[in-house]
Amino acid sequence: MHRHPQPRQPQVKVNVLFFSVLKDLTGTAETPWPIQPGTTLNHLLEELYQHWPALKEWDQSLLLAINQEYSPRETLLPNHAEIAIMPPVQGG
Repeated sequence: MHRHPQPRQPQVKVNVLFFSVLKDLTGTAETPWPIQPGTTLNHLLEELYQHWPALKEWDQSLLLAINQEYSPRETLLPNHAEIAIMPPVQGG
């Protein structure tokens, strides 16, 4: 009798980039992050806040981009996307 392989949940991974003070806060400029298919940008942020709680203090002012395009939080994340998380731009 032949056994059929169990269907696997597709592996989805994104690359998260942190800029400026957020890079200092997380201790990294970028990190690969595994996600479930159908994950939104907002859900990813919640996962990141669990890993780096101090990031949540910046929640209301973050600039967010997917593949170099500013994106709303309800956007679904494509596989292998580059997610940029930036503090607000400060003039001077």
